[in-house]
Amino acid sequence: MEINKKLLDRFIGYTKIWTTSVQEEADAGVIPSSPRETEFAKVLADELRSIGISDVTISPHSYVCARLPASAGCESVPSIGLLAHMDTAPDVSGQNVNPQVVENYDGRVLALKDGIVLDPAKDKYLACAGKNRETIITTDGTTLLGADDKAGIAVIMTALEELIAHPEKKHGQIEVIFSPDEETGHGMDKVPVDWIQSKQCYTLDGGHVCELEAECFNAYKSEISFEGVAMHTGTARPGMVNGSVMAASFVSMLPRHEAPETTDGYQGFYAVMYMEGNIEKASVTLYVRDFTAEGMKKRLETIEMIAKTVETVNKGSKVSVKHTKQYLNMKEELDKNPAVLDKLVKAVESVGLEPYFSAIRGGTDGSRLTEMGIPTPNVFTGGHNFHSRYEWASLDQMTAAQKTVVALAELWTE
Repeated sequence: MEINKKLLDRFIGYTKIWTTSVQEEADAGVIPSSPRETEFAKVLADELRSIGISDVTISPHSYVCARLPASAGCESVPSIGLLAHMDTAPDVSGQNVNPQVVENYDGRVLALKDGIVLDPAKDKYLACAGKNRETIITTDGTTLLGADDKAGIAVIMTALEELIAHPEKKHGQIEVIFSPDEETGHGMDKVPVDWIQSKQCYTLDGGHVCELEAECFNAYKSEISFEGVAMHTGTARPGMVNGSVMAASFVSMLPRHEAPETTDGYQGFYAVMYMEGNIEKASVTLYVRDFTAEGMKKRLETIEMIAKTVETVNKGSKVSVKHTKQYLNMKEELDKNPAVLDKLVKAVESVGLEPYFSAIRGGTDGSRLTEMGIPTPNVFTGGHNFHSRYEWASLDQMTAAQKTVVALAELWTE
């Protein structure tokens, strides 16, 4: 496939901009959680104006909002929204990203820095990219790449530029939102919902080519606090109760076969995200995931039961549990709006590809937006191995996503 240089240059430029979000700030209600995201928002707003979109604003919380007017004669066509997020995950450093471009990739093992090796024998999608001689972009081994979700931003931006440059490609109004703090789980906390006119949206935040996602986890955060009894260790017997030991005991009682690293498919899990403490006080933060409401109810009850057990065993202690809903499975709402998915499937098919659906073992801004009443499935971007130094993206698959977005805009005029 011919190199899509505009898309490639755009993507590489975005990856070099440091936009890691900060979990603690976002949890405290600070959106965006880092001024880095605000700076990137300004870059994207300027770029949107430069390609010919005049209706561009940045909200007080750094959401980039833009509208491309409908083509002449298409003013009554339903408006659609396109979303991607600006931040990258805090799991791995996103500073000083140095992307490596491998044109005409032939399936060989790629040795990066710090002992990071991309081996197609262990990565079926990389093997597929090698078979198809795709152009791939990797990290240098020291950081993540940021395809999640700068690939999505690059796809949307390049698709908009194509629509503007080719007025014969008819479309209705297109709204674009580039959001902060998706990776912290707060991407839709401050979204300017009143600004959105579209009754249907699409997030460009997916993975392998042709993969579409219309269902996801139900997600909760559980915070467990342990209050012990502090005493001098030399005279601790029998009254001392160690908060850190209580926290460790709690974690050890979680079902080991229901952790992120021991589950896949439609299996839910308990993920230990943070632990901290001392003798007097300790805490554990869990991310709890399940595809069904009944399954989630049982998981939250299990957490409460284990917490009560730890408290009962440790006389004089106190254990408290706080559950916070993060997002819900979007499947039920999307099933009520079949046209949103029908158009998306036809768009993928119209560019010569065979779409397939998979469940998101996580969530997107679309999950939250769907919950707010705007059905928003997720679309592939060609990114792989997100949140890691093994992350890579396929330019060919990003190009397919760009073509899908253009086709989707045109299909909504029918």
